[in-house]
Amino acid sequence: MLRRTLLNLGILAHVDAGKTTLTERLLHAAGVIDSLGSVDKGTTQTDSLALEQQRGITIRSAVVSFPIEDVTVNLIDTPGHPDFIAEVERVLSVLDGAVLVVSAVEGVQPQTRILMRALQRLDVPTLLFVNKIDRAGADPERVLDEIAQRLTPAVVPMGSATALGTRAASFSGFGPADDDLTARARAAELHPVFFGSALTGAGAAEVMSGIARLLPARVPDGDGPLSARVFKIERDPDGHRIAYTRVFSGTVSVRDRFDAGRVTALRVFADGDAEQRDAVHAGEIAKLWGLAEIQIGDWLGEAQGGVEHHFAPPTFESVVAAADPADGQRLRVALGQLAEQDPLIDVRQDDTRAEISVSLYGEVQREVVEATLADDYGLEVACRDTTTICIERPSGCGEAVEILNTPTNPFHTDLGLRIEPAAPGSGVAFRVDSGLDPRDAPLAVFKTFEGFAQHVDEYVRVALREGLYGWHVTDCVVTLTEIGYSLADGPPSRRGPMPTTRDVKRLTPIVLMQALERAGSTVCEPVFRVSAEVPTQAIGPALAALGRLGAAAALPTTRGELSVLETSLPASGVQELRRQLPGLTGGEGVLDSEFAGYQPVTGDPPSRRRTTPDPRNLEEYLAQVGR
Repeated sequence: MLRRTLLNLGILAHVDAGKTTLTERLLHAAGVIDSLGSVDKGTTQTDSLALEQQRGITIRSAVVSFPIEDVTVNLIDTPGHPDFIAEVERVLSVLDGAVLVVSAVEGVQPQTRILMRALQRLDVPTLLFVNKIDRAGADPERVLDEIAQRLTPAVVPMGSATALGTRAASFSGFGPADDDLTARARAAELHPVFFGSALTGAGAAEVMSGIARLLPARVPDGDGPLSARVFKIERDPDGHRIAYTRVFSGTVSVRDRFDAGRVTALRVFADGDAEQRDAVHAGEIAKLWGLAEIQIGDWLGEAQGGVEHHFAPPTFESVVAAADPADGQRLRVALGQLAEQDPLIDVRQDDTRAEISVSLYGEVQREVVEATLADDYGLEVACRDTTTICIERPSGCGEAVEILNTPTNPFHTDLGLRIEPAAPGSGVAFRVDSGLDPRDAPLAVFKTFEGFAQHVDEYVRVALREGLYGWHVTDCVVTLTEIGYSLADGPPSRRGPMPTTRDVKRLTPIVLMQALERAGSTVCEPVFRVSAEVPTQAIGPALAALGRLGAAAALPTTRGELSVLETSLPASGVQELRRQLPGLTGGEGVLDSEFAGYQPVTGDPPSRRRTTPDPRNLEEYLAQVGR
């Protein structure tokens, strides 16, 4: 059984707050690297992607290990740009603690607030590091007030900064934390705040000591049942899938078999790199090879309760086209692999037009997809026709039944389905009418009635991916109301061959779309809560812009020279407001946005071209899927 104390630590921040520079400083202070890397020069340990170095931002999480006192720290450097919030949230569920970096000059920024909310939601013990005290304009006291007002009042400064705005800026701690503060910090009830400069090293020793003493490092449970979760997937140069895995308890060894495959090799993060070993134990993070079917979020062994992701959905999609039409197949393979690495990138292929679309969070992510395809796959592509991703919700209740041996049903089964609205955000629920007789199901094919119902549930969910207007249908309840099947020796109206799973699978979309047509479908667009902080003198132009973009009525809250406008805005309006705000406010405006659900589209509902045969056109549908 392992006796080392381990801490899985995340470093998070708004873009340019100094997160990657702090990572370099900690690695250097721990003796893992001999010299500090530079974000500007692209020589840092964690931002290894060419695009990360070019743009000066973190795109993919990276893991590196180092010691602090008697604690082995697995440090996970995470993206700061809002387009990559899903990458951040995947990491949060495997953390023991976090450091949230805030700039002493810019203060609390939009992404800072989003990250803190996510950390609080998952009860991740968090220290704050107010960085850049050496920069002109640094004001730690003002930033401390902002933290208390905008993030959480449960903060306590761990010292004070002097010689602000100069290279001589330094941090003096108040002394060691008492037992009560330590216990509350480890329980995520209180958040100690340190000040310093990752660039000069001021405050680095103090925050390192705080990481070791104030966050909950643990002696791992090496003897418990296996419980491990995959939080990242990438491929090595030979194309083999690598699963980044946090082991909560138990052990994973080379040659262990799982549903996703057999572990053929593993490397455990330690001493600044990933070491090849025969086993990874509780508390550790490893890279596993051989799990060909593994997906992000999958568990090895027992799943732990309460460890779930809460992602806002992507709200835009773009058509991705290869510059050379002959590269179509290579492009499909490449996009499929990118979707492996980020399950929120949904790839839709329209075979009738030879087009591929991908879902996205924003323009920066789109640029990253283009650059990744060029750099990693040698594919020159262009993204075009970017549109907002809508959803459909049933407007009312609708029901349909297809009886076998009738002109509109060439399949050897009866099927009836009812669809009705459910609460917003509830997703899709499938039920079986209590009056159905299980003996009416073709049990010779599906073995059990539960197996039959499970298959119909699956077919329903697939059919609902494209509704009457081509959007995903959700927030509804679908009920199985009628079943039956043909028999070789049955009465004339029911005579025929025994049905197959194909009969039920092909008939389900026909019946479901009939029911949805009778219910009606409402197209809804994504909406965001937005908070725009603008100079008070710019309120007029900002309000006018919000009105043009379709925002709800906004009442400004004035705080001296700054005012805050809070309202709701369709997703397309958020992107446009983000582009317009600097010009409207002389570069002083700050926009914070948070996904707030969906609202019905006003005017004519937009439609999306289907990628699957439309079951409402029976002749065309049967020609494509077969009878």
